[in-house]
Amino acid sequence: MDITGKIKGIKYKKSLEKNLIKFNLENFDINSSPSSSLIFDKQNLFAISKWVSPKRTRSYPYKRIYDTIHISKKITVIPAVKDEGKCGDRDFLQWDTVSMMSLLDVYVIFAYYSDAEKLENKIAEQKFDNNYVISKIKEIEGYHSSGLHWNLKELADLHFIADKIQLFKN
Repeated sequence: MDITGKIKGIKYKKSLEKNLIKFNLENFDINSSPSSSLIFDKQNLFAISKWVSPKRTRSYPYKRIYDTIHISKKITVIPAVKDEGKCGDRDFLQWDTVSMMSLLDVYVIFAYYSDAEKLENKIAEQKFDNNYVISKIKEIEGYHSSGLHWNLKELADLHFIADKIQLFKN
């Protein structure tokens, strides 16, 4: 069965607005920041959210996006892969996640974990490479095309971070 459709526009009225904490980009750390917040640098203000897994059903990431939807430039940080080890889950980024973010004009930073705690058969407390995330935020600061164009460009360049993604070795 094929289902086709055409989206002609997105209209919404936001309710239940959350007050977001504001951080200066100079002092920003994606790992210690809340799931949704604001960052500013010079004259720019961005909304930023982070996902703990690329799987959309594991941590309710759409709530994090919803909290930032009222800001004109929205960024979300998604791990391309999350591997929790032999006794944990291994989740991968899905194309429809990127499609939804592009539809909402959210700039996606495909990130990777650079540090974690090793438990007996699992890894936990995974941390993003903060320097990488900040470098991407600075790129977005100077990027004036849509979230869709950014996301397509980043998907084409995803292989550059593939070697930085460390899968748990059994």
